[in-house]
Amino acid sequence: MAVKATIFKVELQVNDIDRNYYQGHALTLAQHPSETEERLMVRLLAFALNAGEGLSFGRGISTDDEPDLWSRDLTGVIDLWIDVGQPDEQRIRKACGRSGEVRIYCFSGRSAEIWWKKNAVALERCGNLRVFEIPAEASQQLAALASRNMQLQCLVQDGAVQVMGEGATVEIEPVVLK
Repeated sequence: MAVKATIFKVELQVNDIDRNYYQGHALTLAQHPSETEERLMVRLLAFALNAGEGLSFGRGISTDDEPDLWSRDLTGVIDLWIDVGQPDEQRIRKACGRSGEVRIYCFSGRSAEIWWKKNAVALERCGNLRVFEIPAEASQQLAALASRNMQLQCLVQDGAVQVMGEGATVEIEPVVLK
């Protein structure tokens, strides 16, 4: 019998001073059996950093033709494609061709650095691509906040992020790679 996804309920308050966005979100996240809590929480962080009308989670890791998060316009055209982790170059180029903007949030410290060095030159041509690295220490601290029922607040100001929940605060300064 296959292992089922673990369900996380999240009450997320986003206060993004940089984008003048202030909104609460009641979210349900499914953690694929092969997904770590660190990746789950970086997905949640990516949601908070890009929150807006129409942003939703894709069907998950096991789906090749959908991103982790995306936003579509009323006609179904993909405005924003967001992947978490270290997708391969071909997937990224395909996403850049299918959507108005693509954002990648990589993490895992040294392996993210190696991934970026391998792909940076080839991805330079993708004008609608933005790549961010979440420092390893910050992503690990985010993973420590994970619980089946979470109440989190996310404050974004001058590119820096604070995620607060369960008596802990995680300070994150995403590194812009592209």
